[in-house]
Amino acid sequence: MIVAYIPSSRCSARGSTVRTVQIGAPLRMAGERRTRTNSRSRILDAAAEIVAEIGAGKMTLDAVAERAGLSKGGLLYNFPSKDALLQAMIERMVEDGITEREASRSAHAHRPNVEARCIIASDLAHCGSHSRDVASGMLAAISENPSLLEPVRKVVAEEWAMMRASDCPELSAIAWLAVQGLMSLDMFAISPVTPEDREHILAALDRLLDCRALPAPQ
Repeated sequence: MIVAYIPSSRCSARGSTVRTVQIGAPLRMAGERRTRTNSRSRILDAAAEIVAEIGAGKMTLDAVAERAGLSKGGLLYNFPSKDALLQAMIERMVEDGITEREASRSAHAHRPNVEARCIIASDLAHCGSHSRDVASGMLAAISENPSLLEPVRKVVAEEWAMMRASDCPELSAIAWLAVQGLMSLDMFAISPVTPEDREHILAALDRLLDCRALPAPQ
């Protein structure tokens, strides 16, 4: 405990009144919050690595605790069950996607269909090999507990509404659905699309989003 000396405003000729204020407790609580946040991040990182390697179905809390360098009790303090840990993993993936989406906004601010561009940029930023392996590894757990997908359902509905407000909702939807198709093929490791093909497709979608309206029917 840290005790501070604070002179009282009620001073007399006989001396000052001393008041003590305990400031150690708030500092200790702040330190505990930082420690817990760091522990949560380590646990989530460790769980993501294991899920990418062997899948969520084979992941155990003991293995996650060992990989994170924590006791199992320390893990359970943060995540009382495997489902709670999986839920937190999905929520972090969603939060990372939203952060990426908003971070890309300034780059597209003066172009048509800004919302669709930001959403697609976020999706593409999280479809690398590690993210793909983590998402693929989660499939078995999600099939057993579909409620784990609730955060994803929520953000997809939100982003769909955002795209409907774009300059051209139809073109935005076409571009977004095309990217979702590419990501799904990657997730299941069945994509015939070469890296060169992928670049051409994304460039074509970028040009498509430069349009503010569908071409008039012939």
